[in-house]
Amino acid sequence: MGKVIAIANQKGGVGKTTTAINLAASLAATEHPTLLLDIDPQANCTSGIGIESDAVDTSIYEVLIGEVDASEAIMTTEMPFLDMMPSHINLVGAEIEIIDETQREKLLSEALPRVRRKYDFVVIDCPPSLGLLTLNSLTAADSVLIPVQAEYFALEGLGQLLNTIKIVRQHLNPDLEIEGVLMTMFDTRLRLSNQVADEVRRYFGERVFETIVKRNVRLSEAPSFGKPALLYEASSTGAQNYMALAREILNNNQEYLDSSHSENGVGDVESTETPPTGDQETLSDAIGETSESEEESTTPADEFSM
Repeated sequence: MGKVIAIANQKGGVGKTTTAINLAASLAATEHPTLLLDIDPQANCTSGIGIESDAVDTSIYEVLIGEVDASEAIMTTEMPFLDMMPSHINLVGAEIEIIDETQREKLLSEALPRVRRKYDFVVIDCPPSLGLLTLNSLTAADSVLIPVQAEYFALEGLGQLLNTIKIVRQHLNPDLEIEGVLMTMFDTRLRLSNQVADEVRRYFGERVFETIVKRNVRLSEAPSFGKPALLYEASSTGAQNYMALAREILNNNQEYLDSSHSENGVGDVESTETPPTGDQETLSDAIGETSESEEESTTPADEFSM
């Protein structure tokens, strides 16, 4: 069974979609079958991999509302070993349509087991919010990768994300782990980038990837051509940074991959215990609540020690 990694940060502009596209492409470049799943209604990940909206007949939207099996929404890409489950503008209304579902946060986790056994990795590009679509992603994921921009307000809002992860662990997905924190848009010319990196490492310690994604023109240009950086210009700094990240993730997950390959095709996929209905009904409310003491007592480091 492929490892499911959700790329999440409710703060926009941190390189989340860029990371999803290029990490998935880099994993595929190492000949690890990878599925890139776009669950963001903006569908930037879908277009960034070269799939136009008018070419999408079936998307993650139809999967979530139960119209089709997940396998019917998978498209191939121009890159070997890389498939895509696209998003579509229709996904905008999905949160309203599924709001009355009794297990609305588990729709994706219930759909994915039928396809994830085909892949070594499933990379999910989450929306820049903490709504039902992101909750579905965190519930379905084995781990969360958090991109953090090397800018002044880098840690802004991370406490809320980490609190959401804690709640998901308590109510929906007790095995959810932190894959790591990735520094993005790092400008070596600026002292600020180094200061932010030091602060992030101080908060998150060994959870921070050794790989740093530097600001790179080719990396920024690639999505407009519908290509990951590896296909746009493989020698670019951005492409090489994400290849380094892929290697780091592969090294960190070698035991998981070995176990997955040995079990592949043997028996059914693992079942996930469904939490009591009462917990499900209060989950969205719990995530929306902010502790009065959160600002003064909670730090990302505290959340990572969960």
